[in-house]
Amino acid sequence: MQLKCILLLTLVALQQLDLGAGSRILAAFFFPGKSHFMMTNAIVRELVQRGHEVTYITPFSLAKENLGPNYKEIVIAQYNFWPEIKEITKTNTILEMTDVPNLTFVRLLMVMGSHSTDFAFDQPQIQELVNAKDKVGKYDLLLAEQFYNEGALILGHLYQIPIITVSTFGYANYLSQMAGIVSPWSYVPHAFMPYTDRMSLLERIGNVIISGTDDLIREFSYYPEQDAILRKHFSHLLDRVPTIKELERNISAILLNNYMPLSTTRPTSFNMVAVGGLHIKPPKALPQHLQEFLDGATEGAIYFSLGSQVRSADLPPEKLKIFLDVFGSLKQRVLWKFEDEAMPNLPSNVKVQNWMPQGDILAHPNVKVFIAHGGLFGTQEAVYNGVPMLGMPVYCDQHLNINQGKQAGYALGLDYRTVTEDELRFSLTELLQNPKYRTSMQKASRVFRDRPQSAMDTAIYWIEYVIEHRGAPHLVASGVQLPWYQFYLLDILALALAIVLLPILALCCLCRGSKSKNVPKKKAKRN
Repeated sequence: MQLKCILLLTLVALQQLDLGAGSRILAAFFFPGKSHFMMTNAIVRELVQRGHEVTYITPFSLAKENLGPNYKEIVIAQYNFWPEIKEITKTNTILEMTDVPNLTFVRLLMVMGSHSTDFAFDQPQIQELVNAKDKVGKYDLLLAEQFYNEGALILGHLYQIPIITVSTFGYANYLSQMAGIVSPWSYVPHAFMPYTDRMSLLERIGNVIISGTDDLIREFSYYPEQDAILRKHFSHLLDRVPTIKELERNISAILLNNYMPLSTTRPTSFNMVAVGGLHIKPPKALPQHLQEFLDGATEGAIYFSLGSQVRSADLPPEKLKIFLDVFGSLKQRVLWKFEDEAMPNLPSNVKVQNWMPQGDILAHPNVKVFIAHGGLFGTQEAVYNGVPMLGMPVYCDQHLNINQGKQAGYALGLDYRTVTEDELRFSLTELLQNPKYRTSMQKASRVFRDRPQSAMDTAIYWIEYVIEHRGAPHLVASGVQLPWYQFYLLDILALALAIVLLPILALCCLCRGSKSKNVPKKKAKRN
């Protein structure tokens, strides 16, 4: 009897497990930006862990992690974009890009995106995937990055599967048209501009100029470039190659690397899902030498990192001296992610290392200040752990992120090019000793953490939702199907102007005709 009960319970449990629930997901991520994969790798790992089969196209292998039989990767060569960066920006290092005009940076990203897309489609592994037979039914979803590799969306068309994109960059100006909504430039700043949602008249003028120019470049230059790449690689397969804009209309949902309060309130649609911070995990034990260093920081500690792209070692020697002199005069200990571990004249309270487990360090209770460049992932980790920031933004969205932190009261900003010893010492002292910054950061942290479900659970829910509902077309706004003149109501505006102006024009014509009739004819003079 007992054995029968056990068997019955086992059968019930197996029915509840639904062993066939795992989906087959093709994840295509071409752009070789190392930091971007903090988010995409986290999503892929979680999908595999939850029983989904993932085929991952990536320039950065996860083979060492032994993710199991549900994981397959297609490792492509990393596109070298440095020659283009140097040519277009006239710089040699990322640090020098601070003075690059924003529109130049927009154009740079578009060039890098087009070239890296073309490069990816040239890879034999991608060609094999593209030319495979019996594509229909092989996958249930395409997961792709929403960052200047729009050509990857054609994989969804070839395999006839719904598409979800991952915006590692968070909100972007062009997402409005993609989602079928309007984001007012009056209070929604362009991501590359150092503005908050409280813009002055001059700032709004600047925001309109760059946002409008960005849209025009994308419409009349960038999209045609991506369309040409698709025709080059897929004309032999398809009678008619779809345009990028047509492919974008098939996007079911966009996972955004943002969340309150790190992004300002703006219009969104049902298929724009904020999942910022999903890469953040519970802290792990630090390596012993780092743990002892931070545990012994009885006066607190400062963590200094400029991320994966910006190198502290590229700071000018005179600026390095300023940092070392100020750090050496503090009671606090300093952990510095520095690429040259043989740095000379290192103060006794400073430890340098070319790589550090940033999230685990920021979670240590003795870390009181985070000196950073203001990248989105690092800012999220600082807010999550409630650590005030001293920002040194260099390019892209870093200025916006730090300025939002300054407005919210949890950050201060410095310009690494002009920073003085007095300015650096004052800023650090203010952040360390004035409790208002930590109070503001703790408030921001509570908002960032307070969600109906975790960021990762939210992302996985919507991925599975789109698969379950065969693309979930009910999530997508009808605005994505409208031509641009209807989307912005320009046809209505033209009709309104016609209704107003045509009667006025007709009246003017009548008046002119009446006036000409009433003018007496001059008699010819006789000789």
